[in-house]
Amino acid sequence: MLKTYKGSCHCGAVQFECDLDLSEGTSRCNCSFCSKARFWKAFAKGDAFRLLQGSESLSDYQWTSPIESSPILHHFFCKRCGIRPFSRGWLEDFGGEFHAVYLACLDNAEQDIAAAPVQYQDGRNDDYGSCPAETRHL
Repeated sequence: MLKTYKGSCHCGAVQFECDLDLSEGTSRCNCSFCSKARFWKAFAKGDAFRLLQGSESLSDYQWTSPIESSPILHHFFCKRCGIRPFSRGWLEDFGGEFHAVYLACLDNAEQDIAAAPVQYQDGRNDDYGSCPAETRHL
C-alpha cells in the first residue's frame, strides 16, 4: 500500500517526504558504493519524492559510470551531520528520474521497514536483476 513517509538527516537540516509502497520490496546492492555505505533503500519515482527543506545543506557526490560521459547518480549528504538521506538518478530502463531513499532516514517507520521484503542486487557485476552469491554482509 502506498504511504507517505517523512524523513530527515540526523541534525534535521534536511527534511523530505516520499510516497513508497514498502510491501513491494526494498533493495540492497553489492556494488562498491552501496556495500561500503550499507545502503538499504527504496525507490521513489518521479514526483513521489519531495524535498521539504535543506537544499542549501546538501553536498552532492556525483558518480559517473565507466560507460557514461556524465554523472548518472547524485548521492546527497548533509553538510552539517554527514548523513546521506537519499540519492537521485535518471535511467531510461528505470522509467526516468528516481530517488533512492535511505530507509534508515525515514522517521517513525521502523515497523514498516522491518516487515518489508528485501531484494538483493548484484551491482558489482552490473547484473541488477540477479541476487549475488553472498548477501549476509549487505
